[in-house]
Amino acid sequence: MDRRSFLQAGGGLGSVAFAHLLAREPLLGDGVIRHHAPTAQRVVQLFMSGAASQCDLYDYKPLLIERNGEDWNPGEEVELFQSAPGKVMRSPWQWTQNGECGKWMSSLVPRTAECVDDIAFIHSMTSRSNVHGPATFLESTGFLLPGFPSMGAWISHALGSENDDLPTYVCLPDLRGLPPGGPKNWSAGFLPAEHQATVIQPSAKDPIANLFPPDAAGVSAERDEADRELVNALNQRHRETRGGDSRLAARMRAYELAARMQLAAPEVFDLSDEPRSTREAYGLDDPVTADFGRRCLIARRLLERGVRFVQVWSGADNGFPRRNWDSHENIERDHGDMGRSMDGPAAALLQDLKRRGLLEETIVHWTTEFGRMPCGQGELGRDHNPFGFTNWLAGGGIKGGVTYGATDEWSWKAVDKPTDNYDVHATMLHALGIDHTRLTHRTDGIDRRLTDVHGHVLHELLA
Repeated sequence: MDRRSFLQAGGGLGSVAFAHLLAREPLLGDGVIRHHAPTAQRVVQLFMSGAASQCDLYDYKPLLIERNGEDWNPGEEVELFQSAPGKVMRSPWQWTQNGECGKWMSSLVPRTAECVDDIAFIHSMTSRSNVHGPATFLESTGFLLPGFPSMGAWISHALGSENDDLPTYVCLPDLRGLPPGGPKNWSAGFLPAEHQATVIQPSAKDPIANLFPPDAAGVSAERDEADRELVNALNQRHRETRGGDSRLAARMRAYELAARMQLAAPEVFDLSDEPRSTREAYGLDDPVTADFGRRCLIARRLLERGVRFVQVWSGADNGFPRRNWDSHENIERDHGDMGRSMDGPAAALLQDLKRRGLLEETIVHWTTEFGRMPCGQGELGRDHNPFGFTNWLAGGGIKGGVTYGATDEWSWKAVDKPTDNYDVHATMLHALGIDHTRLTHRTDGIDRRLTDVHGHVLHELLA
């Protein structure tokens, strides 16, 4: 039988394509896991590493202004991370009401204040830890200890890719370094290794490390192809003898993806087709906002090309001088720098997604590992506060212009509708069409899930 007769007998080229699709998404295997109709298809997470202060950004408390400089006595013992309670300390920034919803916002985030009618603020967040590493893992993976899959990995596992030529899950870390715990915050844990994030650094000389081979004499396209075929054959032989280990299969798929990304990725990072107005909105020409702005713009370009989960980090765990949100010494200096670098790009991302019609199906999640205390640490800083802090959500079926929960009059403890990361994760999964109690993976005899044994969907936030 010649080639033409074979294709005709098999149903033509369409059957070949269909067979390829079946091979990629088995009918009884790792297909899309959805339990109800979704309102969102993808997520971008903006993670403020170091603990952003709710009472200097979003959680307006007139009492801090009224009692500024007085002894702080909330009526019970106060547990602090590394200091004794200082004086009541007002925010160094002013507060104004914004939008049709009248949301009070700090002058540190004037651009985000323009977007409040699209945002749902959760002011009653709590954390089980006041230590950066475990609390960051908790927000990223749902567990205090390392070794568990990140939220992006769970979503990759459940929904797969919308684009064969780009990763399903991308992490864009701060150019200055990694957060506490580093890559464990975006690992696949015990899920198949292919679901870990691909790390991209758009401001670096090589945004994706080792994507392109180095220049070498005597290496031709034909020789390169022959080398790949040999490596694939050896890998396949190795994999056949180790059926329970997903790492090699993931690496093989990563090699295949890398070959496709050599064509697709440069176009994503080439911002020459973006109008000047867009570049200015993201702050690409301002040294203060350039790195975070570039990563937010790249995030938008990845999302519109089908990447499921993009994580953008603000702040790095790199000691002194502080280049993260951990403002123990001087809140005005450190939060001033971090707030200015984050505010414009984050707002530009929201507005850009909305203008392009992408916000309707994209969840934007602004988070941090915990908050900061309403009293001073020394004269100018604030200590850790796991008892009450702020997250916000926008897009993807989330109501805009609403506030959920509240802290006390000091912005110290969550007193109305206390909420934790499990509830936020459950709500985001729900918007993606996933029942968080049914998205499980059995490992070591336990059916694990992102929300562990906790979590409730925050239905009041859903449109």
